[in-house]
Amino acid sequence: MMTADSPPSDTLPVAQEQAAPAVKGVEAIRHALKTMPLSPGVYRMLGSKGEVLYVGKALALKKRVTSYTHINRLPERLRRMVSETVAMEIVTTHTEAEALLLEANYIKRMKPRFNILLRDDKSYPWLMLTDAHAFPQIAKHRGKAVKGASLWGPFASAWAVNQTLNLIQRVFLLRSCTDAVFNARTRPCLLYQIKRCSGPCVDRIDQHAYGQLVEQAREFLSGKDTALRETLGQEMNAAAEALDFERAAVLRDRIRALAQMQESSVINPASLQDADVLALWQEAGHACIQVFFIRGGRNNGSRSFFPAHTQDASPADVLSAFIAQFYDDKPCPAQILVNYELPESLLLTEALSLRRGRKIEILAPQRGEKKQVLDHAVTNARDALSRKLAETAGQAKLLQGVADVLGLDAPPERIEVYDNSHIQGAHAYGVMIVGGPEGFNRKAYRKFKIKGPVTPGDDFGMMREVLERRFGRALKEAEEGDTSNWPDVLLIDGGAGQYSAVRSVLDDLGVTGVKLVGIAKGPDRDAGKEWFYTEDKEPFQLDLRDPVLYYLQRLRDEAHHFAITTHRSGRSKTLVKSELDDVPGIGPARKKLLLNTFGSARAIKQAGLAELEAAPGISRETARAIYGHFHPDWTPG
Repeated sequence: MMTADSPPSDTLPVAQEQAAPAVKGVEAIRHALKTMPLSPGVYRMLGSKGEVLYVGKALALKKRVTSYTHINRLPERLRRMVSETVAMEIVTTHTEAEALLLEANYIKRMKPRFNILLRDDKSYPWLMLTDAHAFPQIAKHRGKAVKGASLWGPFASAWAVNQTLNLIQRVFLLRSCTDAVFNARTRPCLLYQIKRCSGPCVDRIDQHAYGQLVEQAREFLSGKDTALRETLGQEMNAAAEALDFERAAVLRDRIRALAQMQESSVINPASLQDADVLALWQEAGHACIQVFFIRGGRNNGSRSFFPAHTQDASPADVLSAFIAQFYDDKPCPAQILVNYELPESLLLTEALSLRRGRKIEILAPQRGEKKQVLDHAVTNARDALSRKLAETAGQAKLLQGVADVLGLDAPPERIEVYDNSHIQGAHAYGVMIVGGPEGFNRKAYRKFKIKGPVTPGDDFGMMREVLERRFGRALKEAEEGDTSNWPDVLLIDGGAGQYSAVRSVLDDLGVTGVKLVGIAKGPDRDAGKEWFYTEDKEPFQLDLRDPVLYYLQRLRDEAHHFAITTHRSGRSKTLVKSELDDVPGIGPARKKLLLNTFGSARAIKQAGLAELEAAPGISRETARAIYGHFHPDWTPG
């Protein structure tokens, strides 16, 4: 059985001289084969610095890895991979399905250069119901599962989960406030006034009646909304016959809200209850996979993904690699719909069923309602890829314009922009943002908390520290042969003075091959009248309508915004430090217990000794220590 990236046996041979650079790699693979078993497992190709170049899985390791020694049969991408290989590592597994799961985990963690990669660095929001509380809270949740809580999802975006949360509040009147707020309330909040909460915090509903609302919400989230609407309809009719028109109106509004939710979904197929719809579209060497999340018969939104390294991969290979990596860290639904037949469908089904603990299906429907849903997803994938390619083409044109303006030999692949922010030297931070062919590379952004003593207003000193830390590390990486994070252009916000200062820092560090550019606003500080400073060129301005000017302004403004938000975040952490942090013997756990019980540090400070001693999880000695801290004149009896 072949993996998504297995070398094809029918590839045409290439000239012997083209295979020559791979001879050392072939020898390294042959050396590893001497002790390699025939059992199932995962293999890793390693480069000269120990980096993982490629991860693959196999039913029979020795048989699969042997195929890499036939260099003339490999496509160009895998020939390059073999040529860089100096060693191999393997991990054996009991079955090929286990090997597939381990392979996907390794690929997501190690991000090898020669694998098809899922670029998915975002967590997914869920709806959470806190079962352990007498009056459960409904809320958004990201991250790991919480003990004593039920989760529904995932949702494609915060907007999608907010829509459902608003509906839950309108229809089932469940509280969304935190336990601390719930315990501190003495009168109904605004949500109660606008009929979005039943007011359990102030006893406007008893525990039994609230529990019924919770069970109805569970039925709705589990896809049983049809039966729920029938039940609510019967209750509304009974209330109307009993002349309880106020309750009948409330029930009517709840039924309408349920119907509105049913109609608002873009796709809401009756034949799909718990499924993900995966549609792939390929064009110009790029791929987009559109995913629709359907849970409980409702569409929880969609998201577009653009896997990397798909130029020479078939649609089925891309989808197979995507599925294995996508479900590596998230629950798999009962059904997965795809728009291509997958050669490894049975193996993927076995592996995902093993992870889920229940049987799952991977289907490629050819007709009917499921096919219509899939076609809708394909259209979305095609449109998303078209937009992505248009953005990429526009970005390429901008970078070529930057190269022309700055006299570069080629469009820059990496532009780094630096800025700093502080108040009179306090809470000083420097930042670096990165732009390139893919737009803003936010994963490469860096924050630098200024360590050395800073004289208020000494921006040069702060910039020197940031650059020394940034390029001190980069120079070490370059000595080891890694220049992947080396910038082509370094942009700073400032005129001739700032330019000269940064130039001297780079010269002192021995940094070469980087185009330094200073961007300074004109005398009136009007956007559009910026002056640019760079070497071998007199200061110059760009035409107000020049898109390159607008692009460089965006880079500068992005760095400025990132510097300000970083500074504010650091300052806020200091300003919001709780008074409890100074109480001896109070760590994070007890601090949380106290805040959940009393609601705020101020309430704890004002609490009596008896109240503190009665707080859950707080011993008598701890209570006396807290009371004594806030009442220094108190003498223990």
